Amino acid sequence: VSDGTKSFLRRVIRTALAEQGVDVPCEVDVYVTGDAGIQELNREMRQVDRPTDVLSFPEFELTPGQLPGQEDADPGTGYVPLGDMAISLERVKAQAKEYGHSSRRELAYLAVHSVLHLLGYDHMDEGPQKARMRAREEAIMAVLGLERK
Repeated sequence: VSDGTKSFLRRVIRTALAEQGVDVPCEVDVYVTGDAGIQELNREMRQVDRPTDVLSFPEFELTPGQLPGQEDADPGTGYVPLGDMAISLERVKAQAKEYGHSSRRELAYLAVHSVLHLLGYDHMDEGPQKARMRAREEAIMAVLGLERK
């Protein structure tokens, strides 16, 4: 992954956290891979043997609006370990083409989506939970200047 992509992901993650009101220093581990790597992770962690675009593994069981505090920080680093995300760059490129926007926008969307999962958002229902998560995603993407066209 290029330094530019790393810097972009850091900016997207920081913006998503700030827009959600997270005001403590946090750590998010990001694994950027391809379809084979994310399929293996999906199989090992979720028993789903297929590639996907993004996986999120939260450190805490938060609910939307509930924020981690400084008391959750790792004493050695001072950072709150929010969890891990894995993104398939192959899915990023394919979905960007499918949806008719840039790979940069798709990568940002998946990172924002994952941050929201790390903060307790879910979209397993087709009702209010999903609508609330989508609204937050769109608001954060607008702050990034990457809203849908």
